[in-house]
Amino acid sequence: MSGVLRLGTRGSRLALWQAEWVQAALARQGVAAELVVVKTRGDAEVDRPLRELEGKGFFTKEIEDELLGGRIDAAVHSLKDLPTRLPDGLALGAVPARADPAEALVTREAGVAGLAALPGGAKVGTSSLRRVAQIRYLRPDLEIVALRGNVPTRVQKVAEGRDGLAAALLAAAGLERLELGGRIAARLDPLVVMPAPGQGALGLEVRSDDRPTRAALAPLEDAESARHVAAERSLLAALGGGCQAPVAAYVGTRDSGLGTRLFGRVTAPDGSVQITASAEIDARDPAAAGVAVAGLLAAQGASRLLAR
Repeated sequence: MSGVLRLGTRGSRLALWQAEWVQAALARQGVAAELVVVKTRGDAEVDRPLRELEGKGFFTKEIEDELLGGRIDAAVHSLKDLPTRLPDGLALGAVPARADPAEALVTREAGVAGLAALPGGAKVGTSSLRRVAQIRYLRPDLEIVALRGNVPTRVQKVAEGRDGLAAALLAAAGLERLELGGRIAARLDPLVVMPAPGQGALGLEVRSDDRPTRAALAPLEDAESARHVAAERSLLAALGGGCQAPVAAYVGTRDSGLGTRLFGRVTAPDGSVQITASAEIDARDPAAAGVAVAGLLAAQGASRLLAR
């Protein structure tokens, strides 16, 4: 394509790292790109847990508005923040190779091997309802502390023991991208604490009719990552959950003798009930696995848990 591609992004350190990664990947393909920073509602309202905000797309809507208005050509998102239903006129243009989707435990004290090793009553920081619910299911004795802010800020709050914090749960991918992997006390088994649909992946959003931008982004697509997140996002969409719902998903080969599977999970917000199901992924139609797992979860009462 001719000219400079305008990439819309949030202004956090992690968002800028991700946008700069896309910019560099495009440069290797001979495509020049510039970054356009857009402030989102999620960035502005940092004092409230996201689950208390009304609506959807807290980190994406303002960027999508810029995209629809033609002021940027593509948007770089953390895919787990992007609603499964995109606005009319927009589409997912590419999904680059995914980083580790696992959850990571960051602790104030060294030598903590995982959630099970935290002392009773320890304060754990997170504002994700999915994480809160799973922590409560596994360790109802722990105290959950609302924790917002960018990744380095959250890590620093734990290091300082602010608000009595002993630990926090964050995405391993974000920590590693910001060279904070050394602060990971334990990388949690995705079948024990299951990540968010799309966690660790980037989503490059474009206008549906913008063929030149689609063509420019096409070399960045990773087919396997795209299949996996398609299955996970299909699960979330089929359950009717938003990005902040306590719905978790993970694609892996954890069952002996079986192919690549989609695992899905819904946990009651108070941690009292947790249901998990899985189905094999057909590479020709990965979204079908999401629908199948959603059906299995619904049969076990997922709708009632999500309605709480």
